[in-house]
Amino acid sequence: MTLRHFLRDDDLTPAEQKQVLELGMAFREDRQVRQPLAGPRAVAFITDKPTLRTQVSFATGIAELGGFPMVVDGNLAQIGKRESIADTTHVLDRMVSAIVWRTFGDDRIREMAAASGVPVVNALTDGFHPCQILADLLTVAQHRGGVAALPGQVLTYVGDAANNMGNSYLLGGVTAGLHVRVGGPDGYLPDEAIVARAREIAAQTGGSVTVTTDAAEAVAGADVVATDTWVSMGAEAEAEARAQVFLPYQLDAALLAQAKPDAIVLHCLPAYRGKEITAEVIDGPQSVVFDEAENRLHAQKALLTWLLEQR
Repeated sequence: MTLRHFLRDDDLTPAEQKQVLELGMAFREDRQVRQPLAGPRAVAFITDKPTLRTQVSFATGIAELGGFPMVVDGNLAQIGKRESIADTTHVLDRMVSAIVWRTFGDDRIREMAAASGVPVVNALTDGFHPCQILADLLTVAQHRGGVAALPGQVLTYVGDAANNMGNSYLLGGVTAGLHVRVGGPDGYLPDEAIVARAREIAAQTGGSVTVTTDAAEAVAGADVVATDTWVSMGAEAEAEARAQVFLPYQLDAALLAQAKPDAIVLHCLPAYRGKEITAEVIDGPQSVVFDEAENRLHAQKALLTWLLEQR
């Protein structure tokens, strides 16, 4: 068996992603359907950034898998400062069955994975948020007839398309065979390397990639419309300037009306009503954001189970 990590969305092949999502649906039906961490075996959850859903969903999920969630405060551990990433990893991987890290640069989690003898999971980095996209895909499957119904769905993401959510929607969405559209202003569009990689995957799965600066074009006829905060962690000083740039991409009732009448609305939360999304939309009948938040639990349990079974 091969040690596998999950650092970015394309670390899973289309077939493997489908396996994880189908297992996630099984966990939705029966939260104790599998307990690969029974013992209990420990999993380290390290966070260098503020967190609510990520910590709660991983801690709950690890416990429901029969394990012990070892929560580590990254500000106290000071990984990479007080102690090298490699040394920290060598300490942890002798004590735990997997390591989950919510951190800053992608180089940090790649360095940990390179040193680790247990699976390493990206719980959010500056470049990617792959566990969130698994939860989002699970939410679409929940509302659209199952995992088999994902290929061909049109998912639009509007707003800051240069952030980790934009990157992960592109890679994770086309891996599932979705037609992924990303709409954002000039200067806030995805890196060309990510777009090229997404198109490469889409050629295999039947999905597609559209990148545009026209919000209405991005949303037109979409099955799923997603957005995220305009001010990612670390960009707080740019909040006022960003508000002006992103205002045409606000997910309000008028923009949502361009999508299909039964389109569902996603937001990974926390949400700032009146900024990237209006209260009318996020609190309206098409919003499934709290199903989406719950599905972090089921998707991550499925992912951890799958990774542990590869060893």
